[in-house]
Amino acid sequence: MFKPKFRLVLTGILSLSLLALAGCGNASAPTPAPAAPVEKILKVGSDIAYAPFEFMDEKQQPTGFDIELIKALGADMGYTKVNIETTAFDGLIPALQAGKYDAVISAMTITDKRAQSVQFSDKYFRAIQYIAMKKGSSFKTLEDLKGKSVGVQLSTTGQEVVEKVGIQPRKFDTTPDAMNDLLNGGVQAVVADGPVVLWFQAQKTNTEIVSVEANVEQEFYGIAMKLDNKDLGTKLNASLKKLKENGKYNEIYKKWFKVEAPKF
Repeated sequence: MFKPKFRLVLTGILSLSLLALAGCGNASAPTPAPAAPVEKILKVGSDIAYAPFEFMDEKQQPTGFDIELIKALGADMGYTKVNIETTAFDGLIPALQAGKYDAVISAMTITDKRAQSVQFSDKYFRAIQYIAMKKGSSFKTLEDLKGKSVGVQLSTTGQEVVEKVGIQPRKFDTTPDAMNDLLNGGVQAVVADGPVVLWFQAQKTNTEIVSVEANVEQEFYGIAMKLDNKDLGTKLNASLKKLKENGKYNEIYKKWFKVEAPKF
């Protein structure tokens, strides 16, 4: 009668000991560290030599109207960071197609030809071509430039409108390069987007450059994305619409152009 009782008591003691040890083990187990937040990065390409849309500030950081706009759009879409890299303008679309960027913002005019290669956002800026010249010149139309040396930025609509009237222009990597050549007497006129020409003039107040609107239709800029990236296109357009409605777009526009944003 004694042994069965002893075995029963012993079994109970061992069970309680094992439960106690298991409880001690749970109490001393380290608490798992919280998972690090995953960065959601929007990769953006731009030709950062086109003030006031995109250029490097005194700290060599990208700034300008386009830069502030894409950062605001990225934040509204939930991106934790917007990475902006510079590439020559004529290399932006190939780099986008190769997957180097998610989007391109670079004062890029929406055209039928470009729309065959990329998906454009809704238009975000209205512009027109200007003719820049030295004081004493009296060019008023593109036709007045026939027989003259004309500078343009490579692969821009400035080049297109000049060639359309039969002029073979001198092509430069950037519009400031073309404008500096105008200052130095290398070309007699430059055709480029109005805001860029006017910005250059404002920074060179001691020069003899003047400008007039060219006799061409107005243009609209768009943000380029890969043709098959419909999800990004939908989200970006929704954020652009939101920024126009809540006043953020106008705030950025007024900062860089000193006037209220036009309706279009």
